[in-house]
Formats: sequence, C-alpha cells, structure tokens
Amino acid sequence: MPTPSLKEGRLNIRCDFHARDLLEKAATYAHVSVSEFVLRHALASAEDVVREHESISLNAVDFQAFLAALDAPVEPSPVLQRAFDRHAEQVG
Repeated sequence: MPTPSLKEGRLNIRCDFHARDLLEKAATYAHVSVSEFVLRHALASAEDVVREHESISLNAVDFQAFLAALDAPVEPSPVLQRAFDRHAEQVG
C-alpha cells in the first residue's frame, strides 16, 4: 500500500455561497472532502492546460515535412551566422 504524501502547501480560495454549496454537493456525491474534490479537479484541469501549451501535434503530412527538415537543415543566413559568431565571442 503506497504511503500518503505529506501535504506541506496550503491554498486558500474565496468563493460565493452558491459556489461553496455546489462544491460541497459535488464533493458529497464523490465521497470526498471539498478540499480533495477541488484539488483533484484543479490538478486535472492544470494538467490539460500544461499539456496544451507544452506539446505539439502534427498530422502525417506535416510530421513527414518536419522529419525531412530535420534531415536536411539549411545553412544559416549571413545575418544568423554573424549572430552565432557574436554570441560565441560574448559567451565564450
């Protein structure tokens, strides 16, 4: 049986009476505390938002074009090459 993790952080939220009543009703139906209900659903939503911003989905045609671009990189333009050189000088 996994050991429960220590909950060291605290998050306080303010809401109106209607929102509190709705959360209490939902938590009761789910057989968990309001805190557990809010945390579970907030984390699920947060994971979705992070996934949407940190992943890229390509259709098959675009994916093949992406792979082809990786296999055949273009030479940097003169302006980009100067930026590379300037960066190398400054950073070392």
